[in-house]
This record gives sequence, C-alpha cells and structure tokens, in this order.
Amino acid sequence: MHWPFVQGLPESWSLPIGILLAVVDLVASVHVLTCKRDVRAAIGWIGLIWLVPGIGSFLYVLLGLNRIRRRASALQRRHHRDAAPTPAASAPEQPDPCEGVEPSLLPLARLAERVSGRRLQAGNRIELLQSGDEAYPAMLAAIDSARRSVALSTYIFGADRAGQPFIEALGRAAARGVEVRVLIDGIGVRYTWPPVHRALRRAGVETALFLPRMRDAGLAFFNLRSHRKALTVDGRIAFTGGINIQARNRLADRPARPVRDLHFRLEGPIAAEIQEVFAADWHFTTGEALDGAAWAPEGSPDGGAGPPARVLASGPDGDLEIVRTLMLGALAAARESVRIVTPYFLPDASTIAALGVTALRGVEVDVVLPERVNIPLVQWAAAAQLWQVVAPGCRVHFSPPPFDHSKLMLVDGAWCLFGSSNWDPRSLRLNFELDVECHDRALAARLDALVLERIANARHVTLAELDARALPIRVRDGAARLLSPYL
Repeated sequence: MHWPFVQGLPESWSLPIGILLAVVDLVASVHVLTCKRDVRAAIGWIGLIWLVPGIGSFLYVLLGLNRIRRRASALQRRHHRDAAPTPAASAPEQPDPCEGVEPSLLPLARLAERVSGRRLQAGNRIELLQSGDEAYPAMLAAIDSARRSVALSTYIFGADRAGQPFIEALGRAAARGVEVRVLIDGIGVRYTWPPVHRALRRAGVETALFLPRMRDAGLAFFNLRSHRKALTVDGRIAFTGGINIQARNRLADRPARPVRDLHFRLEGPIAAEIQEVFAADWHFTTGEALDGAAWAPEGSPDGGAGPPARVLASGPDGDLEIVRTLMLGALAAARESVRIVTPYFLPDASTIAALGVTALRGVEVDVVLPERVNIPLVQWAAAAQLWQVVAPGCRVHFSPPPFDHSKLMLVDGAWCLFGSSNWDPRSLRLNFELDVECHDRALAARLDALVLERIANARHVTLAELDARALPIRVRDGAARLLSPYL
C-alpha cells in the first residue's frame, strides 16, 4: 500500500507516518462497519478509505460522521433532568385523543407516538397562512400581544423589508419586560447581509446562533443545521411551517425572486409542545434553561374542541428519521389518496419503493414539485430518479413560478403533515426539523383543495418525457444524483 502523503518525505518519517495512516484508515473502516446501516454506503466508504488512503478517511470524517449526536443527547438529558416540569408533563390527564382519529389511520397514530415519544394532543386550533403576506402580519400581531415570553427559531432571518418589522416588534417586546429569545441557524444567518443577529442584539433582544462555527460540531458543522421555523408567544400561540423571514416571501411586493410558501397559526396544547422544542434547542445552544414562570403557559393550554395534533421534532441527535418513518407509515396506511408538495424531492430507495407500492395498490399518489428549483443540482438529481416513481403510477406535476417552498403531505382527506421537512436526505437525516401531524378532515379538505388547485395549474410529467431527455442531460442528472445524500 502506498500513501500519497508519504511520497517525498525523509525515509525516517515514511514508516511511522505510513503506520499512522494505516491505523487511521483501519479505525475509520471499523466505524463504517459498525455504524453504517446502509450496505451500499458502507461498501462505498470502505472502498474510498482504502483506495485513497488518508484522504478517504478525512472525507469520511468530513461527510460521513454524525458528530453531534453524543453532545446533543447529553445536553438534552441534562436539560430534562434540571428543568422544571413542562406544561404538557404537568397537565391533568386528558381523554384519549385517538377517539377522534379515523379508524383506518389509528395504526398511523400509534406509529407516530412510538417513534416520536409524544402523544396526540386534542383541543387545538389551526389556521392556514399563505406566504409572508398572511403569515408575517399575524406573527407580528402575536409578538405585539405578548405579555410574558416570545421564542423565535428560524433558518433564515433577513435584515430586509420583511425582517425589519420583526426586529422592531421583538425589540418592543423586550423593552416592555417580555422574555424574548431568538435562535437563528449559524449558516442560515449568513444568507443575507448584514447578518441580522447584530441588529437584534442592538435592539435588546437575546439572540443566539445555532452551531455558528466549526468548533461547535467538528468538521461536519455545515451539514447539521437547524432548519426549524417556529414562533411561540406566551406558550399559548405558535406559528410553524416552511416560511423563513425574508423579503422574497412577501409576494404582494413583487420581489425579484418570489417564494410561495405555507405557514400555520396554532393555539392549544400543541403551542406549548412547540415551545418545549425551542427550550431544548436554546439550552443546547446557550446552556440556559427556560424554566421560569414566564415560560409556563398561564392556566390550561386547551384550545377548545379542536382536532388532535402532535409535534414531531427530528434531527441527528437521537431523534433520527422520525419524519421519514412517519412518511413511510402514512404511505402504507393510505387507502384513497396521497398528496405531496415539496420543493426538494430526493427520496431514498426504500421511500421510492413505498411510493410505487402505494400507487400500485390503487391509491392516487400526486407529487407537486416546482418546475424551476432554486438549486440546480437538486433539480438535476431529482430528474434522474423521477422515472422510478412515475413508472409505477405516481403522478408528478411541475408547478409554474413563483418557486413553491411549501411542504405538505395529505392522506385520505383526513391526515396532514406540515412543517419544515423536505423530501430529501438533508431534511430527513442531517437537519434539525420541526413538523406537525394533524388528524382533521376540515383542515385536510382545505389543504387538499389548495393542492388540487396547484395541480390544475401545473404541467403533468410523463414517463415518455423523462425518457426523451438527451443523453448529455441524462448524464448530468445522473452525476448530480450521486451527490443526493448531501444536497
């Protein structure tokens, strides 16, 4: 075996460095064999490690390791040990919310409880908000109404025409004595300039960045991002969905690169659960436990006779693949229809197989994607594997501009999944995400009508069209697909 790093070194150095590299490669190989669940991934990494000694191990450390799990799990265990009982944990016993679930979807509800560790919470109110034109005014009004606490977590927060009103509202809340915390992803905060956290701190708002530097998460820091978008006010009102805070989401202003998206306003027990997720993230990032009186909802968080819902907090810290598992369970439970809206569609082999089996069972499976994705590599990689879902009968539709950043899954007109997760490996394996499942025919009917309207305005993709792509395009798309685990 010849190591490229040894070439040209003094002979007295060659042997010890060669032995060191061999040990490093051996340790990396042992880690691959014992930790990688996918056989093809394990074969690929071991081949790279030994075909390109030294460099292969470095790339494995850079791209193949989940370097945050142990630290995140330890911090979360400490948080749960030290913190005061949460509102949901101390709430009186409630009737089983599964009583309101469609009988055919009861197995799906049980699956979600087992993989998430959270029960369905009945008595919620959920309101759909379309793009920043509806979501931002509602969020700002809620911040201005806050009396005790405001918690905001987001991936992108622009210091622009959309972000400035939030900076001012959060500053006003902090000035009148409200406990305000803002958590922005350490990479997402750099998407706009100047970075907004400086303006927030000048306004008196306690602001933290999630893993802002390499030392916080090792070499894999750029992969392990907080993609969650959530705002809670007094633990009683919450907002979540796919909308970042940036001017591109205000369609009425006719921005140069508009983004269409969906967000949701929630009241009831689900709001307190979303606040709990924020508290764990804040503690992980800053070490501060949000367990004072300001962070406990006053009175009962019951939202009335509303539908049952559940928070799904997933990420590479022990809650791995919660949403992916639930997606697979939803496909298996579907009897009539499945509607999927996502900006990025890079399902793995097992998810592709599940989509195909669902369609072959006679279930209507509709997948709505943007005709023009804002990341070309993702669009090319998706095109390379679309035939695998179209061939067994799934219907794929390309929606025209503006770019649709919405994330929805609907089953049988009775079950909804919405939040921050895309149908790609980054969301389902690498990012920290926040989603909500809801069993509610009224909400599902409204969302189903919205999806069908988008389908009516979309272009249907055929297998013949995919097969007719020119060879250079197919080669380009196939090469992009090789990068799909990291797109």
